[in-house]
Amino acid sequence: MPQKLSVPNLSLQDRLAARKPQSALARALALEAEGKPERAFKLFVIAAEAGMTEAERELGEHYLSGRGVLRNRVEAARWFARAADKGDLTACRHLAGLYMTGVQESEIADASTALFNAPPKPGSDCDAALRYAMQAAEAGDVRAQEMAAAIHLLGPAHLRDEDKAKSWFGKAADSGSAHGHLGYGIITLIRSNDDDSTFAGIAHIRKAAQADLGWAHYYLALIHELAIGVRTDLAAAATHYGLAAKAGLRNAQAKYGSMLLHGVGLKANMVEGETWLRRAGLAGDAQAAARVASIYTRQGGTLPPNFAEAAIWFRLAAEAGHRPSAHALGILYLTGAGVPRDADESAIWLRRAAEAGDPDAQSNLASLLLNRRTNPNITEPAPVHEWFEQAAEAGDLVGAFNYAVCLAQGVGVKRDDARAAHWFRIAAEGVLNAKLWYARILAEGRGVEANQAEARAWYRKCCDLELPEALIELADMHIKGQGGPPDHEAARTLYERAAMRGHASAMFALGAMYGGGHDIPTDRAAALAWYRRAAEKNHPKAALMLGKYLAMGIATPPNPTAARHWLTQARNAGIPEAETALAQLPPEPVADTEAAE
Repeated sequence: MPQKLSVPNLSLQDRLAARKPQSALARALALEAEGKPERAFKLFVIAAEAGMTEAERELGEHYLSGRGVLRNRVEAARWFARAADKGDLTACRHLAGLYMTGVQESEIADASTALFNAPPKPGSDCDAALRYAMQAAEAGDVRAQEMAAAIHLLGPAHLRDEDKAKSWFGKAADSGSAHGHLGYGIITLIRSNDDDSTFAGIAHIRKAAQADLGWAHYYLALIHELAIGVRTDLAAAATHYGLAAKAGLRNAQAKYGSMLLHGVGLKANMVEGETWLRRAGLAGDAQAAARVASIYTRQGGTLPPNFAEAAIWFRLAAEAGHRPSAHALGILYLTGAGVPRDADESAIWLRRAAEAGDPDAQSNLASLLLNRRTNPNITEPAPVHEWFEQAAEAGDLVGAFNYAVCLAQGVGVKRDDARAAHWFRIAAEGVLNAKLWYARILAEGRGVEANQAEARAWYRKCCDLELPEALIELADMHIKGQGGPPDHEAARTLYERAAMRGHASAMFALGAMYGGGHDIPTDRAAALAWYRRAAEKNHPKAALMLGKYLAMGIATPPNPTAARHWLTQARNAGIPEAETALAQLPPEPVADTEAAE
């Protein structure tokens, strides 16, 4: 049996009423009406323990609402169960609601349930909920009819029955229930196959909206936006989304915010639009949070991008499962935009997006791992080769290229030059970098028989797209006569094309060609100019050659001071020859301290 409740500290009048269950109940109801729930609760206990149904229900309501006693859903359910078993319809409905929201029937059946029990276990008991809801629904309780309909519509699979749901929603609607109208209207609209049923469904939803139900406004907004049985009316859609948003529906908050942001159906208001998107994002709408993040990455006008704020919202969206936001957050950590640069943190978010199937995130994560930018003690290797192999087998050329890189460098798999060459050849049909890799493979004979002539042909395909690395490597082949006769003039042209795209190695190569010893006219002034341009881009060998030209006065008057500057840069970059050249320079002039004084 349930634990007997003690009721100390009663006033004289209350003690007199407590002598009989009937008078205790009457006195408790009077005290409740006077706004004295603590005193009323004690007398309800006396009447309830005597088996009075009304008192049992009242005691359940006190425990449910926390009036006069600490809230306790399990105790509430236990007392409702006692009243419900005697046919009390209100108790049946309350009990059904508790079962739907997480109280298990086994907790109520346990006779050892103590007063002020711990919070109930998570999870609902829809079978018990439906049993008690039906008891009240069949007796005409409108709210119980709504519950029965909801369980049949949204409950576990073995209880779902759309026909029964529609029937119970219809009965509730006949009694004027706004929720009944909404449920009946939605099911009717979903099933509609002609104008009459469509109009009937919309009419019921309108009645629910007249009662200001948030979901009714939301569905009316969809009806007007998508032209379901009506003409498209974006102004009406915006109005109903706004009403639903103010009712706290995050779906509506996201839609309303977006419409305000872009001025769809109403005057644009970026500040208010962002506010509603924020509300939706904070309520768990991943897409809305991502939209807020996107606002901060762009901004505009007098406001620069705010990547720190964007990172907060990308994280919120990513944690809610939004794949593009996880990728974006990974890129922010990779670049240090708005957050500290952290390759391992970047890898966490890139991996989340990659495992959700984002091919760009897979590529970026693979690049991190290939370049060994993560700490192996922090970041576990990811099966990037498996993702890329699956993509490659499915015909994705970018996936084929990435898989070939894994095979060529032994990332996640044993290095296999032959298989790498196979996939590079396939990817080369549509991926520029794959063309370059395949040209190198042919030139070096990695995994395939070396074929310098064919390598030249693939380099030309890359050069047609002005890829600087390909321009330089094909120029090198022309210089060395690989895959065909030497052609220094063609090499010079290719180097110039790469140099025009800012490539320092091409600038250095032009300096070397114009410096003599090649099958083009020697032009030391041009050589000096190209060496200078390459040295200014921190090319060590160009700094060495520029320093030598300046020291020896080649194509320019001697300038030991400038020569010392460039030779020092070359030496600091690890060029041994620069130390020798520095030693051959005349000593720096010593300042005349006496004259200065």
